[in-house]
Amino acid sequence: RKGFPESYDTRALLDVLRRIKSGVEVVEAPVYSHVVYDIVPGEHVVVRSPDIVIIEGLNVLQTRSGAPEFVSDYFDFSIYIDADEPDIEKWYVERFLALRASVFQDPNSFFRFYAELSDDEAIDTARRIWRDINGLNLSENIAPTRDRASLVVHKTADHRVDQVQLLRL
Repeated sequence: RKGFPESYDTRALLDVLRRIKSGVEVVEAPVYSHVVYDIVPGEHVVVRSPDIVIIEGLNVLQTRSGAPEFVSDYFDFSIYIDADEPDIEKWYVERFLALRASVFQDPNSFFRFYAELSDDEAIDTARRIWRDINGLNLSENIAPTRDRASLVVHKTADHRVDQVQLLRL
């Protein structure tokens, strides 16, 4: 289930964060491609003694029962970007439609078979993906981590920030 917590190599991410946090001067991290929707075999980014590391992801605030450590254990500060679910779904459908003319055209794209859909077919497909995958993932796995963040930023339908809530320092 792509995008769900179980699809992430949490152990590898923890290893990278552990090495950075413990002061290892040169750390290699795998490269993720939004085109192929997966880790790119053999490709790495080199991180050299960073002052700041920004980790972005849907599931980085997850806590799995019984796990000895969590990705967020290595965070000094975390931000959760929040919005009302109907707005997020609308943005997803709009983005899906826009991507048909760009990344979906790439023959290596995980989503290449959506490139030639009509507008109506694309809207129906995007709504189905939202309902069966993204919306489900949001409600079951992402939204419940909101209160684990240091700061929650809420956005309105037009992407303006209307609320900022500091939960912890």
